[in-house]
Amino acid sequence: MKDNTKVAVIGAGITGVTTAYQLYSKGADVTVFEANPYPAMETSYANGGQLSASNAEVWNSVPTMIKGMQWMFSAGAPLLMNPKPSWHKYSWIAEFIGAIPHYERNTVQTVKWALDARQQLLEMAQAENISFDRETTGILHFYETKKQFEVAQKVTELLGKGGLERRAVTPEEIKTIEPTLKGKIHGGFYTESDFTGDIHKYTSALANACVKRGVEMRLSTVVEKLRTDQGRIEVFSRIEDECGSSSPGQHKEVFDQVVICAGVHSRKFAAMLGDRLNIYPVKGYSITVNLEDEANQVAAPMTSLLDDDAKLVTSRLGKRRFRVAGTAEFNGFSKDIVWARIDPMLRWCHRHFPDMSTENFVSWAGLRPMMPNMLPRVGKGRRPGVFYNTGHGHLGWTLSGATSDIISEIVVNEKRAA
Repeated sequence: MKDNTKVAVIGAGITGVTTAYQLYSKGADVTVFEANPYPAMETSYANGGQLSASNAEVWNSVPTMIKGMQWMFSAGAPLLMNPKPSWHKYSWIAEFIGAIPHYERNTVQTVKWALDARQQLLEMAQAENISFDRETTGILHFYETKKQFEVAQKVTELLGKGGLERRAVTPEEIKTIEPTLKGKIHGGFYTESDFTGDIHKYTSALANACVKRGVEMRLSTVVEKLRTDQGRIEVFSRIEDECGSSSPGQHKEVFDQVVICAGVHSRKFAAMLGDRLNIYPVKGYSITVNLEDEANQVAAPMTSLLDDDAKLVTSRLGKRRFRVAGTAEFNGFSKDIVWARIDPMLRWCHRHFPDMSTENFVSWAGLRPMMPNMLPRVGKGRRPGVFYNTGHGHLGWTLSGATSDIISEIVVNEKRAA
């Protein structure tokens, strides 16, 4: 039974849609605002596809900082930073460094959320009969050198503190797990419980399920201002058509509560509501290789992979698609696709899967909403009725099931207690 609590959710990516679904399931009257004409058109469009508790290690560590400085000025390196001065960027980096002492605690917390999120996402998919090219062949991390493997062993022990089971595998076992993988490999770690899927298919289908259940989905609706007034939330928006033309006038609606799930745009909305949310847009790239014939389909891996040295992940999306994703680029809000970032991915494919053709592929770039401590912001704002479920970085797909459940409980409990 629905109550009279009106909740606005800003953003229809994976976090916004799962939040709307969970809120409605718990009795709220939910309206979702999304600037794009469809759900999941930004960071939730073409990510790496992994639901990977095994990739829950936060980046705040001294070795990561050293690698980052080494990579900083190499166009094809996994990390690239535009050196142009920016207070936002450098304040973020300062806070990132400040979070290094919390590396272990934050990694363990991320693992716990990731493990819970798996079940939540699967339960929603089952309840709504969602097909999203799910592959349950696990995730294999592989390493070329003994030194890399030994570092990963320490990470495995840390992930274990959060409840994750992943096991060491020999080069011979790796050949059995993924026969198509070629190249010099010292060893790896295999997480059978991790899986992959198409985030865009999942989010779009769950958004449709939300609408059928009674959630109002305001697509092509740009939120221009948020304001609190006497404990209520005022949302000022305008409608855009697919050509970018706006309808005349600004529309105002009043809600009891608002949940910000707007990815890299969350920072500006937080500022309107009296909160500081130091999210930085970290660009990531992906290529989706179209496997057009049987020979290519056989030559491409079925097991999801993670190359820690190259910082690339892969997923098999059904029979005919293979995705490679990765890199981190600090370059403001630019979503330009740069060939120097795509070329290393193609070369990586040629190196490790020489029999797979990359003649037909699609490039994509998206902006990950990164918090300096690598943990999403999940909880209340300073003002009554204001909440956040955002800043998931490269783990939005992996963590959204858990954080949407957490924030929906917080939201409905606040209203019940009022």
